[in-house]
Amino acid sequence: MSSALLDPTHAAALDAADPLAAFRAEFLFPNGPNGQPVAYFCGNSLGLQPKATRAALDAELTNWAELAVEGHFHGTAPWMHSHGPLAEASAPVVGALPHEVVIMNGLSVNLHLLLVSFYRPAGARYKVLMEGGAFPSDQYAIETQARLHGLDPDDAIVELVPRPGEHTLRTEDIAVKIAELGDSLATVLLGGLNYYTGQVFDMAAITAAGHAVGATVGFDLAHAAGNVPLHLHDWDVDFACWCTYKYLNSGPGGIAGAYIHERFANRPDLLRLAGWWGQEPAERFQMKKGFRPTPGADGWLLSNSPVLLLAPLRASLDLVARAGGMATLRAKSEPLTAYLESLIRALNLPADQLEIITPADPAQRGCQLSVLVHQRGRELFDYLAARGVVADWREPNVIRLSPVPLYNSFEDVRRAGAAMHDFFAAG
Repeated sequence: MSSALLDPTHAAALDAADPLAAFRAEFLFPNGPNGQPVAYFCGNSLGLQPKATRAALDAELTNWAELAVEGHFHGTAPWMHSHGPLAEASAPVVGALPHEVVIMNGLSVNLHLLLVSFYRPAGARYKVLMEGGAFPSDQYAIETQARLHGLDPDDAIVELVPRPGEHTLRTEDIAVKIAELGDSLATVLLGGLNYYTGQVFDMAAITAAGHAVGATVGFDLAHAAGNVPLHLHDWDVDFACWCTYKYLNSGPGGIAGAYIHERFANRPDLLRLAGWWGQEPAERFQMKKGFRPTPGADGWLLSNSPVLLLAPLRASLDLVARAGGMATLRAKSEPLTAYLESLIRALNLPADQLEIITPADPAQRGCQLSVLVHQRGRELFDYLAARGVVADWREPNVIRLSPVPLYNSFEDVRRAGAAMHDFFAAG
């Protein structure tokens, strides 16, 4: 490996020129085996805790203690309206209009709620197109939604697989499959960023192809939201959902988000599962029969908001806004990830020993690099952990490393590269 790439002064110079470097101090890092803060590359699974999180939670606990039920109507952020500002703060992250976004539930719950509305098999149009080996949330949701409609999942679900010898899907192959399914295709559901390979799909092209054959198109953005710039409204995406505990740092099991394009904002006829918090606000407390949905994404709300789950997300979204939003984060993410890629490629290992399966094109990836380790993969993962490098293991032999621009430094990346170099140098 090039000694220049591993030179601490090289990483230090990159960090000195980083306009986001100060945000690292806004997060809490666990200590590693040597008692020093770890180099944390597992934001693709759980983001680090912002230091502001505790104060945000304490403020709500204080409101509860001092105001009790009156906290719904009084205080600095009355609970009755607490989800609205979070939709406004989340909309720029996913490229949506504020009334197209709602913060609620967990990702899998939101996915099911959206599929009730946007997977409406009828007659010969009943197929669902998704990527093969999709994250279980998507697999199980589609399987059980098909059964809910009396369909055989093996018949209703069509899975996309890469060409022989390739690890990722080509946009042209996705478009061809959509056209081939034609009038039989009801819904396209893909992960906007594939959790396993780290590939970002061309969501604009896929949406256009799906609409051309009359299908609805949605994306699970669990690994995309807060990681890559998104433009859901401009791309004309019908629906999407995401969790917030990965790149949006809302804490384990944090609240999720959903997007519904504004063309459906005033469609009370659109079938959905209803709850009282989705009722027209002027009628919500009249407690009478007859569901009349709130216009926009709020019409999919079921329950009043879990305030103690909203507080951590608010603290994290404040950091994203202070940092300059997704464009600024992306401007750091690309060179940060490229540095990690260069360190891994500089190991000069044959592809039958180690290969990066994430696309090399920055436009087709976020900050995650998935490394397929054909030999001694688990040994490498454990070695990294012993060196204070926190990565993510995916069976059977993939290590995911995700340098997050809000809190990872170029020195963190150098540490990971040095540990990998030492592992393979030792034989």
